[in-house]
Amino acid sequence: IGQIDSPIDAHNYFREAQGVFSQIDDLEKPVIAAVSGFALGGGCELALACDIRLAAENALFGLPEIKIGLIPGGGGTQRLPRIVGNGVAKELLFTGDFIDANEAYRIGLVNKVFPLDSFSDNVAKIVSKIINQPAIALKAAKLSVNGGINMDIKSAVAYEARCFELLFSTMDQKEGTKAFIEKRKPQFMDK
Repeated sequence: IGQIDSPIDAHNYFREAQGVFSQIDDLEKPVIAAVSGFALGGGCELALACDIRLAAENALFGLPEIKIGLIPGGGGTQRLPRIVGNGVAKELLFTGDFIDANEAYRIGLVNKVFPLDSFSDNVAKIVSKIINQPAIALKAAKLSVNGGINMDIKSAVAYEARCFELLFSTMDQKEGTKAFIEKRKPQFMDK
């Protein structure tokens, strides 16, 4: 921010930052933020762009830009309220306060908090669980959530139904259903 001297510089810098965060949001695969230590300003905005946020007990989150006469420019004013609600988001944006991992969990900013000494192992377990799911179903789930969030409920449910219906054309759906009936673990091909 120290090298941004004009509104044009700010526009160019943050348009690029927003583009990177939007690319993360738009990836067809789930993206997990594993936060240990500080996630402030742009670091918090990066975590907000991810699908799942996991925190070590030493994590601190915040959007302190207000304290220097700014607001977040990488999507923080838009993603934060969608995750934690308007009132909580406005409080964090208006005060610039930092919150610890437990408070971030309480308000829904992070999905889970783990002790620092087992953080990597716990993150790896969650990652393993997700990557062993069929990729096309993960993609459909992410598309349904991300696409539907900006629609009215009737349109969003219809969109979800189209995503659901298309999965019936996949071998993984057939294998998953067969494995469920046969009471065995499925052997998905598309991971």
